[in-house]
Amino acid sequence: MTVTTTETNRQIRLKKRPVGMPAPGDFEAVASPRPAPRDGEVLRRTIYLSLDPYMRGRMSDAASYANPVNLGDVMVGHTVSQVVDSRHPNFRAGDIVTGYDGWQEYAVSDGKDLRKLDSSVPISTAIGVLGMPGMTAYVGLLDIGQPKPGETVVVSGASGAVGSIVGQLAKIKGCRAVGVAGSAEKCRHVVDELGFDACVNYKTDDLVNALRDACPKGIDVYFENVGGAVFAAVLRLLNKFARIPLCGMISEYNVTQNPGGPNLRPLLVHRAMIRGFIVSDHYDRFPAFLQEVVPLVRDGRIKYREDIVDGLDAAPWALIGLFEGRNFGKALVRVSPEDPGTG
Repeated sequence: MTVTTTETNRQIRLKKRPVGMPAPGDFEAVASPRPAPRDGEVLRRTIYLSLDPYMRGRMSDAASYANPVNLGDVMVGHTVSQVVDSRHPNFRAGDIVTGYDGWQEYAVSDGKDLRKLDSSVPISTAIGVLGMPGMTAYVGLLDIGQPKPGETVVVSGASGAVGSIVGQLAKIKGCRAVGVAGSAEKCRHVVDELGFDACVNYKTDDLVNALRDACPKGIDVYFENVGGAVFAAVLRLLNKFARIPLCGMISEYNVTQNPGGPNLRPLLVHRAMIRGFIVSDHYDRFPAFLQEVVPLVRDGRIKYREDIVDGLDAAPWALIGLFEGRNFGKALVRVSPEDPGTG
């Protein structure tokens, strides 16, 4: 097949490290020469770019579980792309693959980072419900939360890419699923469309009383995506031997001063287990995740929602919106059309 393009590769690079919330001026758009593959390499055209909360940590030079993006380098990110030119025996032009190409229109590599996609489901799902966010929900809930039928599972960020899958998996496992989200519209979606039993609006509800009403038997598993006031409220309602998979603390990613923290005494009193996890440590579970979850998505038993913006230049604005709660569902950038003959 032939893809008609210019010979340039538009990239978004990290220009400076943010202080607090990222700003458009922290990024820089650059037109570089389009790379050419050598023997054993694969050139791809980016179709979808995933935007995720972990990217804020990569913009900082503070010590963390992964190296920061260097100033002047292309921003990191998971991608779905199409092979344009292959000099690798395992790939051919036209293949749709997922990789880690970052914020750019084209990328070239030796192919070790690529996975060919299942054509039975939309290709965008490979960086959403059937990608890192879905895998995060699967490992965190099932391996760390270990939900049992009849238990109550609470998840913050319930309308987001990870939280929405956590609640649906909890229901499939026979649990009561309670979400926490940031608007009445998101709460309606969580209950009416995703099938949660209840959802609390943390921006308007009295958190403790609303959670107590939604969780009359207390909380057995709390899947933590947010931190802050939501975490403090949940702690007051834990059952004995509760489990807390600690996935993220998005409410604290852009703070410039230590916000303090909730009273952790309930963790002791109720003998609760809290465990932080990074999904990249658990990719041995990826085949089991796909085996169980792909059929659930294909059959409509797990629903997902995508919030897509068009054009690579929209990525900085959309990432900032992720931290402001503007997105509704999995945040994606459509860098180029799925069919190169359209758009």
